[in-house]
Amino acid sequence: MATTTTSIGGGGGGGGGEDRVMATAQQIVNSLNNTPKEVRDDMLLIFSSFDNRLSNITSLVNSGDSKREEDRFEAAEKVILRWDSGHGASRNSIHWEDSPDEAAEYLTAVDDIIQWIDDLSIRSDSAEIVDRAENAIQIAMSRLEDEFRHMLIRSTVPLDAEHLYGSIRKVSLSFASHDSENSDEFESFADVDRGSGIYHERGVSLGDDLRVDLIHPDAVVDLKEIADRMIRSGYEKECVNVYTGVRRDALDECLVVLGVEKLSIEDVQKIDWKILDEKMKKWIQAVKVSVRVLLTAEKRLCDYIFSGSDDSEELCFNETAKGCIRQLLNFAEAIAIGERSVEKLFRILDMYEALEYVFPDLQAMVTDEFVIEEARGVLSRLGEAAKGTFAEFENAVRNETSKKTMLNAEIHPLTRYVMNYLTLVVVYSKTLDALLEGDDEDLHHLGGDGGDNLELETMSPLARRLFSLIATLETNLERKSKLYGDDSIQYIFLMNNIQYIVQKVKDSELGKLLGDRWVRKRRGQVRIYATNYLRASWGKLLSFLKEEGTGGSSNSALKLATLKEKFKNFNAGFEEIYRIQTGWKVPDAQLREELRISVSAKALPAYRAFLGRHGSQLENTRHAGRYIKYTSDDLEGYLLDLFEGSPCVIHHLRRKSSS
Repeated sequence: MATTTTSIGGGGGGGGGEDRVMATAQQIVNSLNNTPKEVRDDMLLIFSSFDNRLSNITSLVNSGDSKREEDRFEAAEKVILRWDSGHGASRNSIHWEDSPDEAAEYLTAVDDIIQWIDDLSIRSDSAEIVDRAENAIQIAMSRLEDEFRHMLIRSTVPLDAEHLYGSIRKVSLSFASHDSENSDEFESFADVDRGSGIYHERGVSLGDDLRVDLIHPDAVVDLKEIADRMIRSGYEKECVNVYTGVRRDALDECLVVLGVEKLSIEDVQKIDWKILDEKMKKWIQAVKVSVRVLLTAEKRLCDYIFSGSDDSEELCFNETAKGCIRQLLNFAEAIAIGERSVEKLFRILDMYEALEYVFPDLQAMVTDEFVIEEARGVLSRLGEAAKGTFAEFENAVRNETSKKTMLNAEIHPLTRYVMNYLTLVVVYSKTLDALLEGDDEDLHHLGGDGGDNLELETMSPLARRLFSLIATLETNLERKSKLYGDDSIQYIFLMNNIQYIVQKVKDSELGKLLGDRWVRKRRGQVRIYATNYLRASWGKLLSFLKEEGTGGSSNSALKLATLKEKFKNFNAGFEEIYRIQTGWKVPDAQLREELRISVSAKALPAYRAFLGRHGSQLENTRHAGRYIKYTSDDLEGYLLDLFEGSPCVIHHLRRKSSS
């Protein structure tokens, strides 16, 4: 029995059947053109197994594929060459923002060439085709590099500092203007603003949601499209170099907008303090904005545009950010190693806190350990500069030796300056506690008693240093009080200054650091000074009202003469005290009132009693008004004029009023 072979074409052997088989094969080839290569290969394998006449179908398909691939290559090559040459310079100058359709066509052509090159390993193309492909990709990459650079430059968004600073909060500290009134002679601390108050602006506080666009969002997608193709083509280095070069310049411009200039360390150290202070303020703002806003945005850009390559993301950001970071660090380094003077402390602390604030963000973004170590080193040196400057302040207080006295026993400029300074120092207590940890000197000699020593043990590092510094100030004030020749004014001077210190401590965070016991002890000291003043100033005057020589004598003329002498001496002494002590000033209203009450309580009862016992004996004598000039009410009225800082004289002698 004969065996019949059935073909796809429905016929047996022979020439006509062969033709039909090949025609069918051609139809299969055409139908598989648009199917994925993997699916097509599987289908061809199955068909070829049905009939041995279809064994060459794969070669037919491959032949068709090669023809189509070659056509696509030539079309892509034509697009790339058209953009490069052959249509004149004007054609070559058109940029993609102006020709989005042509840009899309060009990128498709680049993709085709890249794919053609990727497939070279599985094809055996002629050397001529390989050279053409490599030449096309070189031309394309050169073009894409130019477009990448142009798009980066043209799409950069200028930093709007006014808008940026309108979105952030400034933190300021200030003192009342009257607390900054220092005498011109107080040269050691002459850098205090006079009449306008000490004003210290701490810079800016940034919100977590503050963001800016460094490049127009529409361009970012196009930049990524170009970067992806350059990376796939092996031109990653060229792409990164273009990006970092353009973006470094853009960040430099941002620093200029933020007020940060490129200055060498030597330049910084030659700048006058008032100008330098402004530059330090701008740096404090700039370092926060640069890291928390600009570099954070730059990191987002790098991560997106170079998301096809982790190495490029990292390298690109590190190289872009490095110049900006180092410019900021160089200025801080110049400040840290510069001359230490007390007026710089708060700016240095602000700089330290600003850098400390952004350092974790810097660590998270920058993977270049050398740059991070630079930042860590500058931060450490700023901390050392702050500690050293604070020590300079302590030494300045200890060694201040001005000899000029305050004529009205007023608060000394040293006291005002130091306490205003410390009121601001305490705002930085958290930072200074961390910096001063372990640096305490032996302060137990300052404690005075066991209670103070125990209190010192429980104090924070800064509180112990403040305890020591105020004790140094008190010792200095004791020395200055000795410059007065009169004991009375010494005690008024000390009372005024210690009261001022106590009030400053109570009205600020100093009170929390030093504690209630410290305040109570100083208030007790003020009371002791007040008692000593009363004894020194009024003791001698009231001794004229003692009874010695006024009783028990049979000689009435001698007794009368003694009384006249006592009243005369009392009147002269009171008028002298009035003339001098109306010129003394006790600025604290409550202390002034309490002091007047104490004087009245000591002087008026003694005078009233003496006048009551002996006044009648002089009333009928000749010129009685010379001796009994004042009633107790008169004296009480005059006492209200004391300690106002305006010297007065009793011009009109008063005769004793009838009572």
